[in-house]
This record gives sequence, structure tokens and C-alpha cells, in this order.
Amino acid sequence: MGENVFWVPPDARWGRLQAAAKSPEIGKIIDNAMDAIEKENRTLKGVLPKDFARPALDKTRLGELIDLIGTIELAARDDAGLFGPKNRRSQDILGQVYMYFLGRFAAAEGKAGGEAFTPESIVKLLVEMIEPYKGRVGDWCCGSGGMFVQSEKFVEAHGGRRNDLSVFGQESNPTTWRLCRMNLAIRGIEANLGPHNADSFHNDLHKDVKADFILANPPFNVSDWGGDRLRDDPRWKYGVPPVGNANFAWVQLLIHHLAPNGVAGVVLANGSMSSNQSGEGEIRRAMVEADLVDCLVAMPGQLFYNTAIPVSLWFFARNKADVRFRDRRGRTLFIDARKLGQLVDRVHRELTDEEIARIARTYHAWRGEKDAGKYADVPGFCKSTSREDLAVHGFVLTPGRYVGTEVAEDDDEPFDQKIESLSAKLDEQFETPH
Repeated sequence: MGENVFWVPPDARWGRLQAAAKSPEIGKIIDNAMDAIEKENRTLKGVLPKDFARPALDKTRLGELIDLIGTIELAARDDAGLFGPKNRRSQDILGQVYMYFLGRFAAAEGKAGGEAFTPESIVKLLVEMIEPYKGRVGDWCCGSGGMFVQSEKFVEAHGGRRNDLSVFGQESNPTTWRLCRMNLAIRGIEANLGPHNADSFHNDLHKDVKADFILANPPFNVSDWGGDRLRDDPRWKYGVPPVGNANFAWVQLLIHHLAPNGVAGVVLANGSMSSNQSGEGEIRRAMVEADLVDCLVAMPGQLFYNTAIPVSLWFFARNKADVRFRDRRGRTLFIDARKLGQLVDRVHRELTDEEIARIARTYHAWRGEKDAGKYADVPGFCKSTSREDLAVHGFVLTPGRYVGTEVAEDDDEPFDQKIESLSAKLDEQFETPH
């Protein structure tokens, strides 16, 4: 307790479960293990599932599942047979299994956008961009708590202390809420997730909280959020969001909870950057005119494990004249990162640590942070744009519209000669038999 670590009592440890995997009492043994863990870790009281002994659950299959999971090593051995960080293959397998089951769970629970789990590279980028060093961190659609975990890692990596952050979260899905409690408990992260799950729109458990940092991946394009019952809600400061799409309801709820110098990083479906349906364009215009939109990052595709919806990252700043940075009033930074990312298999892409650092460093330099270097527009990648320019483009916030195209390398060949040589090469290709 003094070290604030997650304690697993001997009767609940994996070795004992695996040794009993072929026992017909394996379900009861797992339930007892869950009870023992809850007794030793008060933050999990009433949270863990304890129905593995139910008759409908095939105990042979349950034991086989334990044996299968037991074949995944949690640390890789080096050439001398010692455990160490030589490669991360086994950890990556376990992480992908975890993401797969979260995705399947999310779909089964009616959250087809896959919001229960945000890909790690997106979470890392959000955290690196807004740098939550000290203060209140909030997420009103916190899913399995990945934003909080990464924020704590960021603080520790930069020499801070865990208790420099106060964590506030809310989640509507009861099973995901319990999953978040478990995720934070095993990492020793203290968080206020409310006494129960709740819908942030209709039962805000943190009404008076003003967060210094907000990190969120709201469910994409939700149409059944009960907006018809919230037409006069005071949180809609920039326009009443459409009943058929909750995207800008989420944005305004999160902005409502920002502290006077607070910053927010939010994952949104790309349609939010340009849609003019049902008043969305007017809401976007009002937010730009209020000088809230600090940065837009267009992300590469194929980042999520269970949705193909392309996304962008929106960064909001309550006060662009915050003395910690340069005065950015009337300016918005656009970053087009669609060409970045590496395929990790045939259908999934991840941003590398170097790419995350490049995007974050660009934003930090633009904000005028010390040691971030001098900012400069890079055609095809980033552009600092005035509010007047956004108005000319009808307040459409698609980064590709502003950053332009990448400058091709100059090969010093005069234009006339270049055309002549390309024409000769084309004639040669036509004459070559195929």
C-alpha cells in the first residue's frame, strides 16, 4: 500500500489458475481469485466479473483458453536464455489480442466505432502534443482509460510524479467502465470515474470540473444520443448540435469543461472538418471566430483495428495568449500527416515514435515553446493560417486545403530540356514490345 502497487494475492496468481486449468472446478477457482483480488484492492470492489462458475460456461473450453494464454510469454528471452527487452514480439501479440477482444466487445455492446480502445500511436500523439505535466486531466468518454495511462507515462518519462495529475473520467457503458477501473487499478493510478457509469450528456458526474488537459476519443457520428431532449442545454455555446450526429455535441461538452488556460486534444471523424449539414458548419464557424481551434492534424488511414473511418485530431486552446507560449491569437496550425505511418500488417498502420515526435515538435515550435526550435511552414506538411484565410474558405478545416503540395526536388534540368527528355523516354516506351 505504501508503494501504491497492485497486489495479487497468492491464491489468485496465474500459476495457480494454469495448474488447475483442466480441473472441472476451474470456474469456481477463477471466481474465488476475483474475490481475493477485490478484497486486497479496494478500488476494484464490486468491479471484477465473478460468474465463471455458471453452468452455461464450458469448463473444458475455459481451461483450454487459460492454457492458450499461458503460451504467450510476457517477456522475450535473449540468446543466453535470460528474460529481457531484446524484442517485443510476444508483448505485441498480447497487445493485439487485447485490442481484438476490446473491438469485438465494443461492437457487441453497440459501440461499433471502436471507442473502447484508442490505438496507442494516436493516444501517444495526443499526449505528446498537449503535454499534461501537472493539473487536472479529464475525459468524459474515457473508454478503457488509455488516455489516462499514457498521461501518467508521459509525466514519469519527463521526471514528474504521478500525483502531479488529478484524473477525472466518465463512461456510459457499464462493462467498459469496469474495464477502465481495472486498467487503472493494476497500474496504481488513482482516478475519479464517478460512483457508477453514466451518460455524460444526460448525467454529467463532473459538472463543476474544469480540466487543464482534456484527451478524448468520442464515439464517431452517434445518432441516438438523445439530443432532442437537450435543445436548450447551456453547454451548446457555439450552436445547437444536430439530433442526428453527436460529434459537435461532444466537442462543445469538452470545451465547456476546459479551464481558463486549458487545452484539449480530440479525435473526430473527418467529416467534422467540412460538413455543413444540420448547422454543423455554423458551429465550426463560431468556434473559429471564438479563436478556440489551435491545431488540426489529418491522420493516415487504417489506424483503428475495428473501423475504417478516417480521423483527424483537433486541438482546442481556451487562451491562445497564455503567457507560457507565444501569442497565437487569430492563427491556426494545420498538419497533414496522411502520408505518415508504417503498416504493421496488411490492413493496420501505426505511427512510429519518430513520426509522433515530428508532428508534436512542429506544434510545439509553432506554439513558441522553449527548445522546440523555430517554426517554418513546410509545403505539403504544415501551414500556419490566419482566421481571415479560414473565412475565405468557408471555415472548412481540412488541412490538405491549406498546406498545399510537397515541393518536388529540383534536378537543375531546364524545363525545355526536361520536356524533351521525357518525350524521348515516352517514345522509347511505345516502341518497346510488351
